[in-house]
Amino acid sequence: MISTVVWGTGNIGRLAIRAVDAHPELELTGVIVNNPAKVGRDAGDLGDLGATLGVAATDDIEAVLAARPQAVVYAASGDIRPDDALEDICRAIRAGAVVVSPALYPLYDPRNAQPEFIEPAEAAVAAGGGSLFVSGVDPGWGNDVLPLLISGLGSRVDVIRCQEIFDYSTYDQEDSVRNLVGMGQPMDYGPPMLWPDMPTMVWGGQIRLMARALGVELDEIRETVDRRALDETVSTTTMGDFEAGTQGAIRFEVQGIVGGEPRIVIEHVTRIHPSCAPDWPTPPDGAGAHRVVIEGRPHIEVTVEAVDEGGNRAAGGNATAVGRLVNAIDWLVAAEPGVYDALDVPLRPAVGKLGRKQP
Repeated sequence: MISTVVWGTGNIGRLAIRAVDAHPELELTGVIVNNPAKVGRDAGDLGDLGATLGVAATDDIEAVLAARPQAVVYAASGDIRPDDALEDICRAIRAGAVVVSPALYPLYDPRNAQPEFIEPAEAAVAAGGGSLFVSGVDPGWGNDVLPLLISGLGSRVDVIRCQEIFDYSTYDQEDSVRNLVGMGQPMDYGPPMLWPDMPTMVWGGQIRLMARALGVELDEIRETVDRRALDETVSTTTMGDFEAGTQGAIRFEVQGIVGGEPRIVIEHVTRIHPSCAPDWPTPPDGAGAHRVVIEGRPHIEVTVEAVDEGGNRAAGGNATAVGRLVNAIDWLVAAEPGVYDALDVPLRPAVGKLGRKQP
């Protein structure tokens, strides 16, 4: 069994606890928390498993890493603390652990990452013999291995388009929804997620990674942004009211330009209510989906709908992203130390999981 620690127990961490517990080759041996109120709580409670796992959460990072776990799922956010997240991750790698994480966007494509991110990670690998694999929660597989796999089914490929289409009233992060994304804010408010170059910072690595896999050279990466206001005030069960005239939907694209044309596109279409921007792409049931569109011959569309935690689509998408990371751990442990990307790490069948039940 591979001794595995989950570091962070928010939206991603609680899913990671469940994924580690379900994996037949992993053993959950530690849970690291930052919130003092969570110290001492059982991992099964923090992971909403409805059962006791016998692993108490701790804020003693040094003690956990001193036990030399073989793997760490770093589930703490790196959105507003990338330097701290990088140091935490490097600390675990220096302790000899394989680390999987969605926290560091620049390392989606480590070959083209900025020196201030890749150099510390490589130094930690050299010093401790651990490894690192970063993949996104939007989810990463929807912007790399899935579109690349499907692209191989056609005779001609003109455009690869990866879409996330979501009703954000189902997302359990009100601060992010209202402030980071700007839902319910005046239309002259500048959401940080849409600041110039911010979408490229987050998703540009996946564009570059797909271009590398496809053997094409990018001319550049471009961004397009569109925003719509709510025509009427709407009420949500999770976050209350969103006033008429405030932002109710956003649509942006990160475009990989090849030969002067957008050829590799990551697109997000996000609403706070289905009534806003009804002419934009919508998910099959109105709640949320991820879609890959191959424009070419033949035209191919694959839509993925995932649910978890009582039918929540946002949690379902996050769960698949966490599954991609956690299910890579045993492969990474067997591989040579290094910094890996989605093209290196295979997506494998759920060996040993079919019919296996959690408490």
